[in-house]
Amino acid sequence: MRLALQLGGWLAILMLAASVSPAAAGEKNQTFTGEVSDAACGVHHMMEGSAADCTRRCVRGGSKYVLVAGDKVYTLETKDKAAQDKLDELAGQQAKVTGRAEGDTISVRSVAAGK
Repeated sequence: MRLALQLGGWLAILMLAASVSPAAAGEKNQTFTGEVSDAACGVHHMMEGSAADCTRRCVRGGSKYVLVAGDKVYTLETKDKAAQDKLDELAGQQAKVTGRAEGDTISVRSVAAGK
């Protein structure tokens, strides 16, 4: 009887784990293409100079990088230094951003030059 209760408990844990796994497995990386900008300016840059210069100044001032993809503006979240450096390099230019989107935020996995 005691063994049956222990097995039943383990079975419940395994069933719970199985029900959680498909949702986590469904979170796949996507690739988005658009212009690298900043959250303060979005589509329309307000400072004089190029879009790249404005984006870099705003980010250094505390704004976050965004990707303007058509009518959609995604906030880009990353702690990866290489991805941050690539976003800085591609400021004001087209980029391909790969990551997981949740609402209007993309958790960035990689950044490459766009076409």
